[in-house]
Amino acid sequence: MAEWRSGLRGALVMGVRHGLFCLGCCWAAMLLLFVLGVMNAVWIAVLAMFILAEKTLPRSRWLSTTGGFVFILWGVALLLGGTIG
Repeated sequence: MAEWRSGLRGALVMGVRHGLFCLGCCWAAMLLLFVLGVMNAVWIAVLAMFILAEKTLPRSRWLSTTGGFVFILWGVALLLGGTIG
């Protein structure tokens, strides 16, 4: 609300600024959602639920940290030639 602009032009400016901010901070999640969405709707739903829980649950830092480690371990396993999922 600190960046409020009135009128149609103001709404457009706020929308563009918010979209650019969101793209800047969440580009990796957006990329994952696009790739997973093309591959499998179940995976996109799982990732969307994880992000929702991460953003809405109180004191969810443990969830973010655990999720990060899980994704890192999964990536390492895939790089080493394992098949997971």
